[in-house]
Amino acid sequence: MKQNRKRLSKPAGWILFICALGLFCVQIGYLFVNAKYQAEYIDDRLFYIINIACALCLALAIWFLLEINKAVKLVTLCVIILFIISSGGLLVKSNQEVNHITSLSPDWKHVLSIKENVESGDAIYYRSYYGILARPKERLHNQIDGEVKVEWLANDIAVLTYKIENQTVQQFIATYGDRGGGLAYYYVGAEIHGRWQFDDIEVESNTEGITVTENGTTDSFQWDDIVQFGTLAVVLMKNNEAAWTLSLNEDFDVHSAANTAPTGTISLYKATLEKNKPYTLTYRLHNEGSD
Repeated sequence: MKQNRKRLSKPAGWILFICALGLFCVQIGYLFVNAKYQAEYIDDRLFYIINIACALCLALAIWFLLEINKAVKLVTLCVIILFIISSGGLLVKSNQEVNHITSLSPDWKHVLSIKENVESGDAIYYRSYYGILARPKERLHNQIDGEVKVEWLANDIAVLTYKIENQTVQQFIATYGDRGGGLAYYYVGAEIHGRWQFDDIEVESNTEGITVTENGTTDSFQWDDIVQFGTLAVVLMKNNEAAWTLSLNEDFDVHSAANTAPTGTISLYKATLEKNKPYTLTYRLHNEGSD
């Protein structure tokens, strides 16, 4: 039994040592990329978590591999444990300085990353480019006050809903895709021109703007009150407060030809911090429902 345990300890030790070496190389690579390209981990806490994981693997590898007396082993392990404790303290300190809003897309291909400086209140949206690495892309116009909610309307559309200091609701949309093949920029409002419906909810986009009808109540939004994010979504604003998000679903096909009926569906998502789900609307032909 003792011989079997000893025989297994060597391979386990080498595996742990290789893991520790790999994590160490990841950290060295990160420091290089950060210095040269200003790329950061998509979540700052990853730096300290990887340090802790590397130290743990190294400590266990030493215990399994090195044929040294217990006193030397204990001293070495105590040093590593102190390093882990200090890294844990830095992790807690970092978490107190920066509030991370991180959410993984349903298909695991994209990560919404927003880092909010707790002291200044500045919130910056980071765009992921290299897996767990990201670069700052955009500063949120308003400071976040209180809780936030993240909803993925599609695998490439994430909606952040939050309140600001005056307690009005705002929405920020992170988009990672395109519905037109990436060949040209297009406007969501123009692409969804016409009427869209789901049960008693209707959306109409025309030359004057966009109207939303819910349970018989209609809200109109002029084009000046509509904010576009990327080429996938718009936020409908009313009195400087977000009311709805409209987005193009993954089955939506952007047509270059004029007077062509849209193909696919769109999503309508209410701006609220309460639990809710988006509505899926389909295009309504002009002769439908007519007398």
